[in-house]
Amino acid sequence: MKQYSSHLLMVRPSSFRMNEQTAVNNYFQSDSELGAEAIVQEARVKFDAMVTALRSAGVEVVVFDEPEGSDTPDALFPNNWISMHADKRVALYPMYAENRREERREEVLDLLEKEGFQIEEIVDYTSAEEEGFFLEGTGSMILDHINRIAYCALSERADEELFIEFCEDFEYTPCTFNAYQSVNDKRLQIYHTNVMMCVADRYAVVCLECIDDTAERKQLKKQLNDSDKTIVAITEDQMHQFAGNMLQVGDQDGNPILVMSDTAYNSLRPDQLRILESFNPIIHPELNLIEQCGGGSARCMMAEIFLPKA
Repeated sequence: MKQYSSHLLMVRPSSFRMNEQTAVNNYFQSDSELGAEAIVQEARVKFDAMVTALRSAGVEVVVFDEPEGSDTPDALFPNNWISMHADKRVALYPMYAENRREERREEVLDLLEKEGFQIEEIVDYTSAEEEGFFLEGTGSMILDHINRIAYCALSERADEELFIEFCEDFEYTPCTFNAYQSVNDKRLQIYHTNVMMCVADRYAVVCLECIDDTAERKQLKKQLNDSDKTIVAITEDQMHQFAGNMLQVGDQDGNPILVMSDTAYNSLRPDQLRILESFNPIIHPELNLIEQCGGGSARCMMAEIFLPKA
């Protein structure tokens, strides 16, 4: 199986804003001085530009329009509630914020099938919400599809037992650790693994500085080395510029492309960029407002479609 997909699902926003329910443990978020309408308009402009850039590079993007009148401010981050797998299974995930649970829509699955993607089974983990346990999809988990390893920084949004259950169901070897960031001189858990780590076909971008436990840090490095990944280590400051929030995707010929935001790209040193560009070209759309209000970046906006086409 390939590490990356040439098909992506993205959700065009209609109610985007800073989500007060996620801000309690997403320390990347801050409010904008723009009015509500201006925020949505700006988010749409940046979203459309990113979709255009991806399509121009040969990536197939399925766009679902968030219905008007919705109150799902984080709808443009679909990778947290759905993952779509090569064995025709779709997984649905339990979400920490109550208003994010409304993002899970039947119409999205209908659109995928209309586009010719085959879905044979839904693996539904969402009942865990009732007991207060969460696992936010490929925000909480970084999947090495080639080596069948799943990486997870444990947090309020990434429950260990649920993660192990996912790994058993989808046949991944679990690798867990604790990752922290400095917020007002305190070390607080990072809300999603995908802000500090990206695993591609031949390399991994990771903020090792976030893993305070030396043994856990060594174990993660060993796991990546054993998987033949070139490690590109980023600093915690670069992570705060969304340099961990990247995704390798494929063009229609199956060639890899790395997608990150302009903020992330500009935070990287020339030597880091040289290594990444030796593996694949880089697309880096400008997503400043989405990063500021949403606390997520380019990777969060793309849900990979590995489902086979009919």
